[in-house]
Amino acid sequence: MNGNEFGRLFRVTTYGESHGDAMGVTVSGCPAGLELVEEDIQGDLDRRKPGQSMITTSRGEPDEVKIHSGVQDGYTTGTPIGMTIQNKDARSGKYEPFITAPRPSHGDFTYSAKFGTRNWGGGGRSSARETVNWVAAGAIAKKLLATQDIQVKAHVNQIGDVVSPDVSFEEMLEHAEENEVRCAHPETAAEMRDLINKYQEEGDSIGGSVYFEAQGVPRGLGAPRFDSFSARLGQAMMAVPAASAFEFGLGREARTYTGFERNEDWMFDENGDPTPVGNDHGGIQGGITTGQPIYGEVTLHAPTSIPKTQTTVDWETGEEKQEKVIGRHDPVLPPRGVPVVEAMLALTILDYMLLSGRMNPDRLDGKVGEYDTDYHPRNPANIE
Repeated sequence: MNGNEFGRLFRVTTYGESHGDAMGVTVSGCPAGLELVEEDIQGDLDRRKPGQSMITTSRGEPDEVKIHSGVQDGYTTGTPIGMTIQNKDARSGKYEPFITAPRPSHGDFTYSAKFGTRNWGGGGRSSARETVNWVAAGAIAKKLLATQDIQVKAHVNQIGDVVSPDVSFEEMLEHAEENEVRCAHPETAAEMRDLINKYQEEGDSIGGSVYFEAQGVPRGLGAPRFDSFSARLGQAMMAVPAASAFEFGLGREARTYTGFERNEDWMFDENGDPTPVGNDHGGIQGGITTGQPIYGEVTLHAPTSIPKTQTTVDWETGEEKQEKVIGRHDPVLPPRGVPVVEAMLALTILDYMLLSGRMNPDRLDGKVGEYDTDYHPRNPANIE
């Protein structure tokens, strides 16, 4: 089965199933000389791990990462970095009713139809558990980007019909981790929590979206057409389990704008270089980064594993069945999806930085530069 690698120069290869012995990832292309210890990765894994609050699955996974290669005396060597995360609390028995009877809206039947077999425990390879590998690799990418004064951040901007007002980058940094919903607007976070509780009590689930932003990305990353920055970023974000939409800049709102309204005039910045006035393009024009903040959002549909009676069919017996998906599942995905979205954004940017030769190896010191953290791309006050 292909589809287990992401990236060209900063290449991530993953393995593992939801209820297998372990999850694992190999990261190739990391420059030598980056100070790296397991604690640098563990922080993001803790943000993604199950069982961290009442609105996540109760599966008790510590998600402790172990680095096996590519690091010597606390610094990367330039060779592949191998990492594993053990599965400690897998319980496959509750999935036995669905070995030959697909759960509604899961990949059970499509996997079996394609490969003739599948690991049926907890969804196997198609489970969102596999994103633990992405977050581990993304943590390394984020640390490398920080040495180049590039930072990424995300927060939950919508759950169901509850929508957060626009927030600044600083507000995301300050408030997104203060609540279990990971919404950087505290008042909206409380409303979201109440809505999640409602669906959880009904034995149902609800969808939402994650807003992401990157600051400090230089101009000139990407290429026209199939290698455009937006195309590769879209691939990264649409790979996230449950992703049903990706947009950047104005996104879907662009359909309501005239050409004159959407077009951005040009001016000279403080260095005398041309720069667009405004950023409705989300930091990307012609498939290439402009040097302005990159921003957008990913929509995640409601979790498909819910404890309500639903209809399925058994392809071996030919019988129709009424079943409940009994297990430990999230009632909503965006809160744990935030570190996953950040990881895929960081991996995409870093790969382009390496492809364009923009990484400065003399700066692998872990320092983070100054960012325009009060900036929000959609705020008209930021248009000079």
